[in-house]
Amino acid sequence: MGNQVEKLTHLNYAEVPTSDPNGFEPDDDVPRIGVSYIFSNDDGDDDQDDHMDHFSSENHSVSHEEKPFDPQDELECAVYYREECVYERNTGDATHSAESLLNNCRPGDLLEFLATGQYPHWAVYVGDFQVVHLHRAEIKNNFLTDVSQGKKGRIVNGLYRYRALPPEVIVRNALDHVGSRDRELYWRNSECFAAWCRFGKREFKIGGEIRIGKQPYRLKLLFSEKKSHVLEFQSLEDVIMEKRRNDQIGKDAVMQELANHLNATHEIKDEDYVNDLF
Repeated sequence: MGNQVEKLTHLNYAEVPTSDPNGFEPDDDVPRIGVSYIFSNDDGDDDQDDHMDHFSSENHSVSHEEKPFDPQDELECAVYYREECVYERNTGDATHSAESLLNNCRPGDLLEFLATGQYPHWAVYVGDFQVVHLHRAEIKNNFLTDVSQGKKGRIVNGLYRYRALPPEVIVRNALDHVGSRDRELYWRNSECFAAWCRFGKREFKIGGEIRIGKQPYRLKLLFSEKKSHVLEFQSLEDVIMEKRRNDQIGKDAVMQELANHLNATHEIKDEDYVNDLF
């Protein structure tokens, strides 16, 4: 399988017929290029930040079994907008208990809580032991220790390479939206909401970028020093959904998916070649 993944250094899925990953068909003829045939909607699990009901997928299934976070199954990745790296995550970043995080958090910090088999849950620390986060289709203000639910977490201010807003603005962005729910929401998951609070970029919002058929975003998956794979997307929102899906299923499962896709692609090409002969 290693050799198979190594061959997948760069694929463009323009030839793959895809539909809107939210379950809607586009109103125009603009193609949605990407990998929607392998990724599902984010945060559909009751234990996650719960993506809005009108964006849920009937076929989506997520394991409810919670296991301690396994750093060995975390996948390194980087996101590029054209040639600029806008996000980078290296494995090995330490995680801490909620109590330990409280001793190190400052207002405006972004927190990520982790458990194997679940989507990462993001929150904004607003001071006084509290965080604001998107959970079950509502933006809530809760104590950090309650939100962690026993999971370990880490401060993730440096993952996105955008310039952060002043701490007081970040906190105000978060608190101003407490109580928003369902169709009042402009964010697809907890990461998009928390990142928007800190950086203020519309790209984190639903429909924040115009889809014009181009693929300016690239998600580079790093399996080892010599093995990587690149996917292309039209929007940052789509990249985040796929990145979080990879976090939820784990590194080994992502490698297996890519290997299976390569085998299927080769089978299709072989069949087309035989048909051409006859």
